[in-house]
Amino acid sequence: MQMWPDLIQKSKDGGLDVIETYVFWNLHEPTRNQYDFEGRKDLVRFVKTVAEAGLLVHLRIGPYVCAEWNYGGFPLWLHFIPGIKFRTDNEPFKAEMKRFTAKVVDMMKQEKLYASQGGPIILSQVENEYGNIDSAYGSAAKSYINWAATMAISLDTGVPWVMCQQSDAPDPIINTCNGFYCDQFTPNSKNKPKMWTENWSGWFQSFGGAVPYRPVEDLAFAVARFFQLGGTFQNYYMYHGGTNFGRTTGGPFITTSYDYDAPIDEYGLPRQPKWGHLKDVHKAIKLCEAALVATDPAVTSLGPNLEATVYKTGSGLCAAFLANFGAQSEATVNFNGNSYILPAWSVSILPDCKNVALNTAKINAAVVSPTFRRQYLKGNIVSPEAIQSDWSWVNEPVGISKNNAFTKVGLLEQINTTADVSDYLWYSLSIGIQEDESQTVLHVESLGHALHAFINGKLAGSGRGNSGNAKVALDIPITLTSGKSTIDLLSLTVGLQNYGAFFDTWGAGITGPVKLKGLKNGTTIDLSSQQWTYQIGLKGEELRLSSGSSSRWVSQSPLPTKQTLIWYKTNFNAPAGNNPVALDLTGMGKGEAWVNGQSIGRYWPTYISSNSGCTDSCDYRGSFSANKCLKNCGKPSQQLYHVPRSWLKSTMNTLVLFEEIGGDPTQITIVTRQVGNLCSWVSESHPLPVDMWSSDQYRGNKPGPVLSMKCPSPNQVITYIKFASFGTPRGTCGSYSHGKCSSTKALSIVRKACIGLKSCNIGVSVDTFGDPCSGVTKSLVVEASCT
Repeated sequence: MQMWPDLIQKSKDGGLDVIETYVFWNLHEPTRNQYDFEGRKDLVRFVKTVAEAGLLVHLRIGPYVCAEWNYGGFPLWLHFIPGIKFRTDNEPFKAEMKRFTAKVVDMMKQEKLYASQGGPIILSQVENEYGNIDSAYGSAAKSYINWAATMAISLDTGVPWVMCQQSDAPDPIINTCNGFYCDQFTPNSKNKPKMWTENWSGWFQSFGGAVPYRPVEDLAFAVARFFQLGGTFQNYYMYHGGTNFGRTTGGPFITTSYDYDAPIDEYGLPRQPKWGHLKDVHKAIKLCEAALVATDPAVTSLGPNLEATVYKTGSGLCAAFLANFGAQSEATVNFNGNSYILPAWSVSILPDCKNVALNTAKINAAVVSPTFRRQYLKGNIVSPEAIQSDWSWVNEPVGISKNNAFTKVGLLEQINTTADVSDYLWYSLSIGIQEDESQTVLHVESLGHALHAFINGKLAGSGRGNSGNAKVALDIPITLTSGKSTIDLLSLTVGLQNYGAFFDTWGAGITGPVKLKGLKNGTTIDLSSQQWTYQIGLKGEELRLSSGSSSRWVSQSPLPTKQTLIWYKTNFNAPAGNNPVALDLTGMGKGEAWVNGQSIGRYWPTYISSNSGCTDSCDYRGSFSANKCLKNCGKPSQQLYHVPRSWLKSTMNTLVLFEEIGGDPTQITIVTRQVGNLCSWVSESHPLPVDMWSSDQYRGNKPGPVLSMKCPSPNQVITYIKFASFGTPRGTCGSYSHGKCSSTKALSIVRKACIGLKSCNIGVSVDTFGDPCSGVTKSLVVEASCT
């Protein structure tokens, strides 16, 4: 909540006009008829904060939201209403959906937050991507969508309602597009505007997966193409993704980080050059705004995969978009008697139908490389003994330890049993063995998402699913001694399903069979229909160990490490300054972490991504898909876990971890995200920075490209030029090198122009640097530091 004003201001500074937000039903009504709109859940305050910044709001009520959010945003109590079926023509579901939707609308009306009342909310959404899966619901889908539309309209907000990915949205509901590209989308009526509710700026990440990213050149191309071909409203999903704190992730297996490669990163800082280049795209499009809203476009082919779109009025307004949507090679086109070079997979924007304000493949914005500064939780303490002495622990009992355990014949599905009050469900069985069995195999089948098997209190084996298949099947060699033996199976979820037809019915947990195979007499015993004892959740959850205040903590040497089922606690001081903070949980296995009683989410640094699928660089040209551009292969899917500064005190912060599979908490480090060096690469073929564009400038000599650098923080100045080259430089930020052609003057010229200043502009031309190699298109590359 404390981050809201800064995030909203950065969005406005980036050229946005509207903030979209979902409304999470399970967040606001965790118990039926008991609402929670306090603190971070204060929806009214959020909308008012957006309005105070001078921005508008699109309120996506849903109330199904998907969003890689636990259970798609539905509260679990909804599942237990007699006779209910989600997202179809079902009276119990419709009654609950209408009640919650009306509750949210009434709250907004009472505060006069709709545009019809003078407020910031210009759009609302009902349902969400139902058209992707509605065929599974048969004829009831159509009647449900018609009902949802009628219900929404009846709430009389005075602003339009939309349905995304719903081609049959009934009038007057506006059907909108979600995807990586929506330029070819057409609404289902000429009376409805062409709107894009989700332009996917990257992609979500799963535990066990590499990190997806989307090159900004492609994202900018998608935005420009949409407005080139008549688009009226475009939203980034996500512009800021943030963090899935607590147990809010869905999936299953969605990581705690929801960074999404968004223009504003998980920590609330601009991701450069993505944020800056999109800011330039937004400004270039707004330079065309008067023409765009005044008339319809005229589209002309300029050749194979080449297209010109002109918005021209009788009064003399004129704006044009020139597109090369071929993925292979640049093209030279003739338009209005002038020649233009169009890189592959790019759009040039001409606000006056003559002069290029921006090309989507030519980035003027600087790269800002983030760095992470690490320190031990205890500052300068490096002695292993000293570090260990600052930790305390509590062992989590194996098997049944709570008074509310119960017995049932057969194996129970987990979500129906726990109602998701915990990730954990114990399945316990005591069996009698007449003679020692040393070659027995315990066979366990689970719907997911992971499980640990204990024999007589000792871990025998573990298994996990993955984002593509949550199911687990284990064959664990075990030894059983004659007499009584106890089998304790700990089943766990990693976020509930959030997408798909009938996703609410997808189960979890050990539904069997559970068998003992390979007994001495050659038989197999099916244990599935035995009388099992069940325990929902952990003893440590019941004792509220996450608060750190229990009297059960043990502090003595040695500290148990690499041990399953154990709680750890320590205190730490916040790092000095105001840089964003994270915990590097390398050394831990799997579990959940809390800081001052606030859950920073599930951690799982031992779930390593595949070694294959990543590339050193990703070609932005050609259609993007979720797996096209990946990084971080062969490494933990998530290593750093964000801790908001507002959750920290200057001293004596309490960190609690529940560790499932074994780790060493003394390896944990605290990390601050620092702004690293600035890098910029501008060629002679770049347009002038859009901030400097004006049609009047072009009446005389045409100005050339400019390399512009600005320190990220207002109190910083450029203090060091690490690298500068004019010619044919090579490499990427942090590893630039001179090419065969290089001006000897570049470094001294750049130093003179930039050192000691908050920002500097340098003309990229032979007039500035001389000509080290004629007949070659040259570039200026600079890497600088600000302090």
